[in-house]
Amino acid sequence: MSGTSADGIDAAIVRLAGVSPSLRLRLEGFHRAEFPAPVRAAILRISNGGATSSAEISQLNFLLGELFAQTALDACRRFRISPRSVDLIGSHGQTVFHQGLPSDFLGSANVASTLQLAEPSVIAARTGITTVADFRPSDMAAGGQGAPLVPFVDYLFYRDPRVGRVALNIGGIANVTVLPANARPAQVFAFDTGPGNMVIDALVRHSTRGKRSFDRDARIARRGILLPELLVELLANPYFRLAPPKTAGREQFGQVYTDRLIEWGRKNRARPEDLIRTATLLTPLSILDGLHRWVGTRIQFRQLIISGGGAHNPLVLAQLRAGLPGVEMISSGKLGVPEDAKEAVAFAILAYETFHGRPANIPGATGAKHPAILGKIVSAPPRPVPYGARPHPRR
Repeated sequence: MSGTSADGIDAAIVRLAGVSPSLRLRLEGFHRAEFPAPVRAAILRISNGGATSSAEISQLNFLLGELFAQTALDACRRFRISPRSVDLIGSHGQTVFHQGLPSDFLGSANVASTLQLAEPSVIAARTGITTVADFRPSDMAAGGQGAPLVPFVDYLFYRDPRVGRVALNIGGIANVTVLPANARPAQVFAFDTGPGNMVIDALVRHSTRGKRSFDRDARIARRGILLPELLVELLANPYFRLAPPKTAGREQFGQVYTDRLIEWGRKNRARPEDLIRTATLLTPLSILDGLHRWVGTRIQFRQLIISGGGAHNPLVLAQLRAGLPGVEMISSGKLGVPEDAKEAVAFAILAYETFHGRPANIPGATGAKHPAILGKIVSAPPRPVPYGARPHPRR
């Protein structure tokens, strides 16, 4: 998969057996590939509502299919696993648009939609492996917001008979899955809390003129000071007061949002490192606001399981610890799945469920009216078709 940050493709090789909820999993390997700079620039421009065309979106869809396929094959090669021994690929693709709630469109007030690119027919053709993709529309057709989908996986692996837990993933967007003690699926709920790394990364790219794509170990933020007036303004965003289920993306916290921060910095003569520190603190404070506002009022939880790129940011983690006294913070890596691999592993599991004809959404997380079988299946071809292969012209 590739997440909202669009910084590359994550590939997890997973051995699965059994039937949910008693699924057995072993992670065989995790591989990451960065996007070529022009590809990432195109993804970010389109995702942020920039000028494009149907031709560009079509071409990008097929190009991303090639890149996803190559990443899968590279992962197999790296861990010495024959592609012929792989039964199934689950591909989330690259989200370029997500409107979870219905809105007015062409005179209709009942249109919600989502679009992930990386053509699964290309992935199946290049790898020779049956591919499941396009997971979100089935949930939306059932009245859900199409996100978050990872709560199904959180329920399988993190539920506990005695301890209430919250699984927190800090990717481009931050989201939580709430697992009451001894939870049944109907008791699980989840939502996006707001920006994770997305705003921080955008400010870093702007301030370094593209030389850096993220703030490793919060080195830039540590040099800055908090801008209280700006932070208060950011926390007043109406999204944070919306009740779950709710989902967020670049439509709420993308380039337009970042441009406003940059403009605020110009008007108030704020240093780039001060903007980055303030945006860095926005992430944990909005997470804490969501937990206190929507979770703590419903259940008691004693453990916070953290995954995603934001799990490596010391400022984010320190603020979360300060805001959750008495709550144990646990890395997902200590429970079997490394922080950076969790979402790729999740879509392997979702593909496994789809292939076996089993629903894998959590209606309490997405707002769907009923469970849904997610995704579309593209069967493996008789043999892989190398990239660039063309039929011979007729004579």
